Amino acid sequence: MKRYNRILIIGRRGQVGWELRRTLAPLGEITAFDFPDIDLTKPETLRPLVRQVAPDLVVNADAYTAVDKAEDEVEICRAINALAPKVLAEEAARLGAPMVHFSTDYVYDGAKDGRWVETDVPGPRSVYGRTKLEGDEGIAATGVQHLIFRLEWVWGTRGSNFVKTMLKLARERKEIKVVDDQVGAPTWSRHIAEATSSAVARWESQNGIYHLANSGETSWYGFAKAIFEEDPRKSEQILESLQAIPSSAYPAKAVRPMNSRMDLSKLDRDFGIRLPDWRSALRDSFED
Repeated sequence: MKRYNRILIIGRRGQVGWELRRTLAPLGEITAFDFPDIDLTKPETLRPLVRQVAPDLVVNADAYTAVDKAEDEVEICRAINALAPKVLAEEAARLGAPMVHFSTDYVYDGAKDGRWVETDVPGPRSVYGRTKLEGDEGIAATGVQHLIFRLEWVWGTRGSNFVKTMLKLARERKEIKVVDDQVGAPTWSRHIAEATSSAVARWESQNGIYHLANSGETSWYGFAKAIFEEDPRKSEQILESLQAIPSSAYPAKAVRPMNSRMDLSKLDRDFGIRLPDWRSALRDSFED
């Protein structure tokens, strides 16, 4: 197992970052930061921080993820999702340290019939997607050794996410309508962190973009249905009707990918990592 003297994590309170603090701990001493200790809207302020910590591994688990709000806060979103990762990559390269970064399915346009592979040409249709792609490209341009994990439909015990929202609504409403024509793989933040740590522990010459998600696929409607069925406090629900609707009936500022299904074979081939099915992951998260 590969070890590092110092591991710097940016975004320690996020869904993935919080889990990474635990899973990466066996690989090295963890130093983790989040707002207000750091401000990613001012990317240049990250340089002295990285130089002071002098890490052997840089992990960026922070991002601007308010997808609709990003349409109105373009420059803030770009600073956090594009400029800050590039600064971190530049500083990591200066130190000779590798970097791990998390990207998104939103870099794809969602129009492909099959599963997305890492070599597919991106075509983001939202500010969030465009800035995340710019971050991916900025990291690669620095020449730093890197792993960029593109994620989809992330949920966890921290922060706001679809699972927590659905559980709350099921206790407040008798009727819920959920989009049924967007397809992807719900992915547990704990499994993301565990897979990341496994990859980092085996990291040799691998470099570039990898898709990382739980196995299987469903729609947001199918995900919601499973959440209500697996809810360990199901008796508290007042929900009587769950209705499937098309995306056109749920207008939003930002365009969502209709197809977020990603091919996961590269991660399996290069690192021997394949995550469990999303439904079993959901069940395990409720038993945690």
